[in-house]
Amino acid sequence: MNCTLQIFLDDRWVDCAEIEFNGGLCQWNHLVAYALEHPDAPLSLAEPVDMDIRAARTMPAFLYDLVPQGAGRRFLLGQLQLPDGPDADFPLICAGAFNPVGRIRVAEAVDYLEKHLARHPNARDLPGLTIDDVAGRSAEFAERMHLHGMLGTGTTGVQGAAPKYLLTHDRAGLLHGDAVLPDGDATQHLIVKLPRGNSAADHKVLRNEAAYMRVAAELGIRTHMDLPTLHGDVLLIPRFDRIVRGGKVVRLHQESVASILGLSGFDRRPSLFDVTAAIRRVVTDPAAETLEFIKRDVLNLAMRNTDNHARNTAVQRVDGQVQLTPLFDFAPMYLDPEGIARTLRWYRPNTQVELTNWADVLVALPVPDSERQMLARGLNQFAVQIERLPDVLEEQGVDHDIIKFLALSVDAQVRQLQAL
Repeated sequence: MNCTLQIFLDDRWVDCAEIEFNGGLCQWNHLVAYALEHPDAPLSLAEPVDMDIRAARTMPAFLYDLVPQGAGRRFLLGQLQLPDGPDADFPLICAGAFNPVGRIRVAEAVDYLEKHLARHPNARDLPGLTIDDVAGRSAEFAERMHLHGMLGTGTTGVQGAAPKYLLTHDRAGLLHGDAVLPDGDATQHLIVKLPRGNSAADHKVLRNEAAYMRVAAELGIRTHMDLPTLHGDVLLIPRFDRIVRGGKVVRLHQESVASILGLSGFDRRPSLFDVTAAIRRVVTDPAAETLEFIKRDVLNLAMRNTDNHARNTAVQRVDGQVQLTPLFDFAPMYLDPEGIARTLRWYRPNTQVELTNWADVLVALPVPDSERQMLARGLNQFAVQIERLPDVLEEQGVDHDIIKFLALSVDAQVRQLQAL
């Protein structure tokens, strides 16, 4: 099975690489014309643009950012009549990666979408939906889901366990499936996120995610200028991999830390020291991004966001600068009925013993002493913000029982940071 990758450059899609998956061997290479014309536009920040042919038993790591997950995966498995498992990942990309987050897509997946829409002529040129249509799961919304078969609304293009749709505002402020609205009509791109399940805890997690994001912004963490908003049991999340400028859509390079670490497959659990090192290799300002990353983990620990896997942190290139993306998927995940434990931890590189004190983490970081001192000062100053957390949580509308539950973890982080 073969596919052609395309990248969005200068307001158009450009063929950039070919991938062949056959007999358990995956080979891929950049197209010669692309390598010559676009040496500074890699598919992954960990993969230089060259003319080499790469071969491995798994797909290249960056492709796993395109693999449909959750509801979109289940839908496509049924459409393709495939059993679930790792062997399904490549066929799923070839059918579902027509509009993923970031600026890469699969040409064959675009063809798959066009064939699907051709089978449903009524799925084109549909009137837009209101936020109330989406939040109330109106008849119009249900019909749209049926006609698009979860494709035009981008369900296959966004990862995670919670049901999500990629929708886009048109010039009249109405919502359409992102894949079926022309760029020239788009004004804002959104992720529409529903609860992971039907339990009260699932609804509580989603309801508090918007408040958690407001808390992070208040404490100075990098967040998107437009924060998520809750509408009933639907969270509207403005996307930060798309920018609308002068009537055109700019698609930003974006990839997970799993990708820049070269991790193929899912449920890989690198040490946070390895994650930090990978981030530092690709970002423009390693010291600043290291401090930002550690601050986010302080908040994860203080506010018990336990779902910190390697695809919940990403980097992006904005106006030539590579940095961590704005914070996302930040919620009280300790409440999740599936009992989600903290996936990534600070394992000392030479002993693999977990470090739980920030002073020990800083000592073990392989950075110059001057930078280590800067990090210590920055985290010590951040203690003032963490000390404010109970009041900020209250002000931003976090549920009272959550605030009460977080008291011990907030206090533990304050004491550690003050000691630096």
